Order: sequence, then structure tokens, then C-alpha cells
Amino acid sequence: MPEPLEVAFVTGVTPTKWERIWRERRPGGRIHLTPMTQDAALAALADGTAHMALLRDVTADDDRHAIPLYREQPVLVSPKGSLAAGLDDLSVADLADLDGLAVLDVDLTGGTGADAVELVAANVGVAVMPQSVARQHSRKDVVAKPIRDAADTGISLVWPVTGAHPLADVFIGIVRGRTANSSR
Repeated sequence: MPEPLEVAFVTGVTPTKWERIWRERRPGGRIHLTPMTQDAALAALADGTAHMALLRDVTADDDRHAIPLYREQPVLVSPKGSLAAGLDDLSVADLADLDGLAVLDVDLTGGTGADAVELVAANVGVAVMPQSVARQHSRKDVVAKPIRDAADTGISLVWPVTGAHPLADVFIGIVRGRTANSSR
């Protein structure tokens, strides 16, 4: 039996559906899902400690395959009761009009967004992040509102061009929505 399939995933991605399907189709087939920052997941792919990863805004290149899975809309996370929280329709131009509120830099490559949400809750500023990240770090004292014209982000399944795990194709099929009886 091959070693367990090691799959890293970034904040906001919820691979539980794919894991459930894997376990239904491969009883005894082992899979490990590990949350990581984007930088850590890329390093794990490079050193072989992860066989595949669900990453944000990565495209295929000479070293990695990448299958785009879905896109997600950015949101503005602001303190509950703030002017920004009361806006129903937000645009990028509206961000410049948030008098005195700092728009915090959310670096998801080395972090998860939790620190930014903590600062927003402390009324230090507002933050723009993918909707799934805001949802994962939701709190009662902050509000997330979609920004209609901001650039979205994409989630892709990524794995090395060389040295693919023997069961990588099985996971690819699951993520792509193939049934147990379908063929490529």
C-alpha cells in the first residue's frame, strides 16, 4: 500500500467534502489534510512533505501542475457599527472614502488573516480579504461586506510535475467531481 497522500491547504479552503469522498472510495486508503500558510504549503510541495496542495492564486509552471477549482469574491471586514459596516454596496472607490480608517494589509502567504480580523475587531482599521477567510475568522464584533469590483482570488489544486504520488490521479478525479465509475 502506498504512503498516505499528504494534502496541504490554505485558510479558507474546506477540503472535508473531498476527504469524505476519498474515504468512501478508498477504504483504508490514507489521506492527511494539513492546514498551512501559502508559503509553508509551497515549501512542503518543494521538499516532498506534501504531495498536493490547495492554494490561492497559483498557476501551472515548469515545476508544478495546477488545476483552477473556483474563484472567490473579496470582502471588506470592518468593526460592527462602523460606517463601512452600514454600507450595502461597496466598491473599491468606496475604500478611499473611509475617513480615517486604515485599510490593513492582509498577507495570506505567510499568515491566515486571523491577526487582521483581530485588529479590525480592536477598531484599528478595516481589512480586505477573500470571503472564505473572513468566514473562517468570523466574530460577532466584525462584519464582512462584498466588494463588487475588487479583484477576486482563485483556489487551485497544485502538485509537482515530477514525482507525483501514485494516488494523485484519484484525488484529482475527486476534486474535479468525477464519479467512482467515470474514466478520464
